[in-house]
Amino acid sequence: MFREKGFWKRERVDDALKRLLGRIKALEIEEADVYNLTNRVLAEDIVAGFDIPPFDRAAMDGYAVKAEDTFGASVSNPIMLELAGSVEIGQVPEVKVEQGKAVRIVTGAMMPEGANAVVMLEHTRVNGNFIEILKAVTPLKNVSRRGEDIKEGEVVLRKGEILQPQDAGVIASLGIERVRVYRKPRVAVITTGNELAEVGEKIEGAKIYNSNNPMICNALLEFGFEAISLGIAKDSVEEIRNKICKALRFDAVVITGGTSVGSRDLVPEVVEEMGELVFHGVSMKPGMPTAAGLVDGKPIFMLPGSPAAALLGFYTFTIPALYRMMNVKIVARKWSRQRGILQGRVPSELGVRGNVRVLWEDGKVYPIRISGSGVLSSFVRANALLVVPEEREGYEEGEEVEVTLLRDVTEVFE
Repeated sequence: MFREKGFWKRERVDDALKRLLGRIKALEIEEADVYNLTNRVLAEDIVAGFDIPPFDRAAMDGYAVKAEDTFGASVSNPIMLELAGSVEIGQVPEVKVEQGKAVRIVTGAMMPEGANAVVMLEHTRVNGNFIEILKAVTPLKNVSRRGEDIKEGEVVLRKGEILQPQDAGVIASLGIERVRVYRKPRVAVITTGNELAEVGEKIEGAKIYNSNNPMICNALLEFGFEAISLGIAKDSVEEIRNKICKALRFDAVVITGGTSVGSRDLVPEVVEEMGELVFHGVSMKPGMPTAAGLVDGKPIFMLPGSPAAALLGFYTFTIPALYRMMNVKIVARKWSRQRGILQGRVPSELGVRGNVRVLWEDGKVYPIRISGSGVLSSFVRANALLVVPEEREGYEEGEEVEVTLLRDVTEVFE
């Protein structure tokens, strides 16, 4: 038997979502350690307390030299420099580079006093206690300067960033053990329906397995949220109310099934009785019977029983609302492709695929780093990757290019 009420008034999806987000408040702030930051939303700016690197260091394996000592060197006219010692990574150099001398050095090692360049190993030849320099270098060649990656006082990460593994690396490099983040919502998941049986039970007659609950729990895990399954609620006001009461121990509730117009579609009226309905019925197919409400200030997402409609409603309403509880709005999703106008020339070597770290912002693409595998901050400053195919020698400023987002692009709710 049906109640014959139907959906005489359906809200536009964007209007319903805007109204829902306007009713949700951010959760409290807590601290998280640097080993558990992925998918957490930053609640403070991260400011560098010192330069990175904190000293000039070699960017290549080779020999630390005075660049002026190499001028004019070539394969046909090698310049001989006396080997004065070596420097290993993590070691403070005890040797000084004087005129006419060279010091063996490895990538990442501190530059010794007196040296201002590194000759790559492949451009040298050992000759007893002397090194033959086969190619000249200019001052600062193959040297990573102090503060080249991050400068003291620089805002490295801003409030509202959804933290990624590379962010944890940069935060750790600054010696920061714990940071302030918004607490992640813990979400209870309920499925309604007399016809349902839990996976693993023996089913008979017209029973079917409860597939929505595992689906929604895994969809929550996909975004890093904690999912707590509360199982099945039968189609009765009392049982649905009891399940919701248990679910209110958590931060938000997702209920699938019981949202349409049949005599057993009881979920919206129970929620309205316990709190309020923000909306019920949206102009969306599949998913028209989607609803949302608040009970004790906690959002209740009511999704249709049809799995496809439930998942669509989940991504359309539940995910934006859960991020609102962490004080951010997703503008563009990680791994999506975006187009934009290049704001600077990007060179690339023919025959080699270039992976250029860029910032995509409002339809514009800003090159951040062309090269430099050791400069981790470039993966923090950048939010996208521009791939230059092997058959191209780069892109010119003003060209329209396609980039792949490396992180979610967010806006902070104030």
